[in-house]
Amino acid sequence: MRIKLVKKTFFKETETKKKLANFIIQARFLSMGEETKKFEESFAKKQERKFAVMTSSGSAANLLLLQAFKNIGYLKNGDKIGVSSITWSTNIFPIMQLGMTPVILDSEINTLNVSPATLKKKISGLDALFLTNVLGFCDNLGEIAELCWDNKILFFEDNCESLGSKFQGKLLGNFGEAATFSFYVAHHISTIEGGMVVTDNEDLYHELLIARAHGWDRDLPEEKQKKLRLDGNVDDFYSQFTFYKLGYNLRPTDIQGFLGNDQLQYWDHIVQVRSKNFQIFNNAIRNNKNLIAIDTGHMELVSNFTVPVIARTKELCERYKKIFTEADVDIRPIIAGNISRHPYWKGENSNDLEGANFIHENGFYFTNSPDLSEEEIKYLINLLQS
Repeated sequence: MRIKLVKKTFFKETETKKKLANFIIQARFLSMGEETKKFEESFAKKQERKFAVMTSSGSAANLLLLQAFKNIGYLKNGDKIGVSSITWSTNIFPIMQLGMTPVILDSEINTLNVSPATLKKKISGLDALFLTNVLGFCDNLGEIAELCWDNKILFFEDNCESLGSKFQGKLLGNFGEAATFSFYVAHHISTIEGGMVVTDNEDLYHELLIARAHGWDRDLPEEKQKKLRLDGNVDDFYSQFTFYKLGYNLRPTDIQGFLGNDQLQYWDHIVQVRSKNFQIFNNAIRNNKNLIAIDTGHMELVSNFTVPVIARTKELCERYKKIFTEADVDIRPIIAGNISRHPYWKGENSNDLEGANFIHENGFYFTNSPDLSEEEIKYLINLLQS
């Protein structure tokens, strides 16, 4: 049985493609517009945040947020930013590209995430914490947020893999100053490519709008535009192409906005199916003495992205990788493994990242698509019980 990591481009793919084709034929403009704005407002409401800014990708959302933090003065050149060791390249690259220093924090084997204990080991000297909520899981986010507050550390989250997960009555992505999301085809909601930044900070929201589109003011409220133009001595004619802050072109299209609006209706269903599937798979893992189950007892809802398989030894990991590969099931490293073990990294040695190294060497993941059939789930459980 062939089980791909990404089964389909969209949830309800056939219906969605037909809707998309009709939208493209009928739409007057396809660049960023009303569909994007509608999706931003609906997503912010569903995520229980005040503001949302859509971007061309989840990676672009990370870059945009860091630039906006610099533009508003929350971050500056040379600042040290703690980052998760089990994460993606574009959580680290923008930090380096914008003149700041990433400080890589270890991850717990049983949650895959940075914990209060691992944060405390390197908290001295940190200016910010950019935490990745890995695969729908989290550690004690409440205590982490308190540690950051007490130590005057700017805290923000990458929630690209954890849409819908809950801890202490809050959705993941709502514990820090802001959070980023991804709508890549493999993620919970697909707009093919696409991302989002959410925040409750109105000043930051305005900075995100400026930095997303070249550094100009045209997406801002009128009163904000007038103030910028008055302060900069800019008249209405030149204001059309005047740039106030450092920015990029990270705008999405209305095609992506339309897809987001369509897929948003499936949020609850997708989250519930992923949660149910994960509990089934994690129970199978828990009953296998060769494997380590993820601890999610502290979480209210686990909207799992992909299912991690962590073996107790390298040899056992190789055995299970062979079992899954020969069974024609797509597997991948757990995100990128220990992000400091890649050729780009020239920073501190990764030897002190014991948890991340264990996950890197002993783990992989397979799909938790909401489209998995009962037959496919049973097939995967049999592999986990091998």
